[in-house]
Amino acid sequence: MAHVFTSRVRIAPDVLYRLVAEEAVLLNLKTEQYLGLDAVGTRMWEILVAAPSIEAACDTLIGEYDVDPPRLRQDVEEFLDKLLGQRLILVEPSA
Repeated sequence: MAHVFTSRVRIAPDVLYRLVAEEAVLLNLKTEQYLGLDAVGTRMWEILVAAPSIEAACDTLIGEYDVDPPRLRQDVEEFLDKLLGQRLILVEPSA
């Protein structure tokens, strides 16, 4: 699914996030679906939910990781699809 990169990511209601060492667990208390994230996935999550837009999150990630921008955008799209599929996030227009 193509995402509008000016949109903002928010944690969905009823989602619990716990950090364990450098990894994280996300749990939707309503659906009982969970997702375990490795260190890179955890960092992507933290940046996406804190950034004012998906584009700003990508800019931050490009600065932190040695990755081609088109590849990063594809990885972010796939990550967002997975999070949306498990109803762990909401993607909303930026303010």
